Amino acid sequence: MNFPQFAFNNVRRNSRAYFAFFLSSAFMVMIFFSYSVFIYHPGVTNIKLGLNSAAGMQIASYIVFIFAFFFVLYSISAFLKMRNLEFGLLMILGARPGQINKLILIENMLIGLLSIVTGMSFGMLLSKLFLLLSTTIMGMDPLPFYWPMKALVMTSISFISLFLVISIFTLLFIRKHQVLELLKGNVKPKKEPRVSWLFSLFGFLLLTAGALAIRKQLSPSSLLVAAVTGIAGTYFFYSQLSVLGIRLLKLRRKRLWRGTNLLWISEMSYKIKDNARMLFLVTVVTSIACMAAGFLLSINQANIEHYKKTPFAINYSNYNPKGKAPDLEPIHNKLQNAKVEYTENKVDLISASIQGIDKETLLNLDIISRSEFNQLAPQMNVPEVGPLSEKEAVLLLSPHIETQNYAVNRTILLKNQKDEELLLKEFRTPKIHPMDPMASSLLIVDDGFYDKFSSAAEYTRPYVRYLYKIPAWDGPTPEDNSPEAVITRELIQWSKVSNSANNHQYNGLLTARADSYLSTKQGTAIFSFIGIFIALIFSLSSASFLFFKLHTELNTDKQMYTALSKIGLSTKEMSASATKQISVLFYIPIVIATIQTLVVIRPILKQMNITDVTLPVLMTSGTFLAVQTLYFFIARSRYIHSLKKIMV
Repeated sequence: MNFPQFAFNNVRRNSRAYFAFFLSSAFMVMIFFSYSVFIYHPGVTNIKLGLNSAAGMQIASYIVFIFAFFFVLYSISAFLKMRNLEFGLLMILGARPGQINKLILIENMLIGLLSIVTGMSFGMLLSKLFLLLSTTIMGMDPLPFYWPMKALVMTSISFISLFLVISIFTLLFIRKHQVLELLKGNVKPKKEPRVSWLFSLFGFLLLTAGALAIRKQLSPSSLLVAAVTGIAGTYFFYSQLSVLGIRLLKLRRKRLWRGTNLLWISEMSYKIKDNARMLFLVTVVTSIACMAAGFLLSINQANIEHYKKTPFAINYSNYNPKGKAPDLEPIHNKLQNAKVEYTENKVDLISASIQGIDKETLLNLDIISRSEFNQLAPQMNVPEVGPLSEKEAVLLLSPHIETQNYAVNRTILLKNQKDEELLLKEFRTPKIHPMDPMASSLLIVDDGFYDKFSSAAEYTRPYVRYLYKIPAWDGPTPEDNSPEAVITRELIQWSKVSNSANNHQYNGLLTARADSYLSTKQGTAIFSFIGIFIALIFSLSSASFLFFKLHTELNTDKQMYTALSKIGLSTKEMSASATKQISVLFYIPIVIATIQTLVVIRPILKQMNITDVTLPVLMTSGTFLAVQTLYFFIARSRYIHSLKKIMV
């Protein structure tokens, strides 16, 4: 038997241990290859959004490759550590360090090449489906199948280089150990897990600092502080706080001595301490995936809600009302040809600024008369404003504006040629602006005051909005080829052409709720499609980490359960104890990731006027939980099956 055959037999005999690692690596190769098939498709540049989609997938492929590097590095390093006894025996039998290094290199490259071939093979089989699925979800024209030679070469070179570099790098792990240390393998007696109150407190303070940093005014520096402290705090949670929690749990003697609690609780303190790095990695990876998915799901849900609660299908703003009257015939003709009934609302507004309670912060808003607001109120489905005196006003604040600077029965300062004080009679904070989600805050004033204020032409900035209420288009969200989407898209193009013909003066601007909805939907669809596969990689890799750690600890657990079975531990009790330990390892990262996701994305989305984040996050976490549960049952069944064989 030559050296390559010896390496091949080693891989074949350890196929159970290598299976999860091989499957995860092949899946990463398949996703990287599939993205490359799309990126290098010759027809991408000729279709709408093709370049943007390709750029997004290229970024995603970089993420996959970077994650693959650390995943393979961690996995191979852990495999080598598990085989210390084997390497020690080979050295006693006369194997030189160079021969062991050669053996490791051949084995790693063999697994890597099998992963690459398998991943690209499945990628080729599914490439047509991937192209069809990607273009359909992202609302693009279909891409025909082609022979992806550039994608094949790029994927092969990238992952062969990855496995080769990591294989050479991991050889350093073997050179550090002497023969006697290698012969001890993984049977060294475990020391009782130690916990430091100082490090535990430090970990708690890091997590607290991260939570507080994300709640301040968001900026690159605050996000960086939150990320660094949160990630570091997560590591200390597993290495210190969790062990401290188990130690405190063991103080409750009555509960500890009930059933098999003593066995599994005592073992968990060792397992969590030993697997702190692995659980930390799994939690960070799961948190990133949950945050990304929850973020996109929240935006998509808010996008639907904005569409349904925006009463006017078309909004045309004329910023030069004292000039030539705008030509609205194209709008009328389009709507009449579509045979839809509509109501055209002409609304006079004035752009102005006010100061609140602190007398420092300026808020830019629009002023509207009470009569015009009440005329629109039934269409906007909001209550009318009651009678106002000349010095009273009602403030309707845009959802993204902070409210602490304004209050009922407090004065505001309206900036003009001479500042005027108005008393806030009513203060409204709608979840979505009733006129338009992107509209400015509204200051509703008495008609007489509005006329007086607008007469100061040199100090005011009046403009006119034409709001079109179209009942036939109210209801379900539109598709890309629906009449509302097609007509409003044509009108937006007409508005752009008109402005270009007018020396780009932009005296008029047309916006439409369908266009805003579909643009946001298309943008989130691109990232959602990319995110789905990255999340699958993260999930599968996390399960691979956990499965591998269980396999490496199996021999140690067999010795423990064999001894316990001899003194009366039943198979049922063994199964219950092992199940609880496995469930903690599998599910605690999901729980921690869910909490971290809620803490992080809630303030971020609040800045974007999205407040309903709990349900999207729970839906995302629930999906990860369901997938993790599938992995849990597979790992548990194989683990328990192996332990049952050694029970007396």
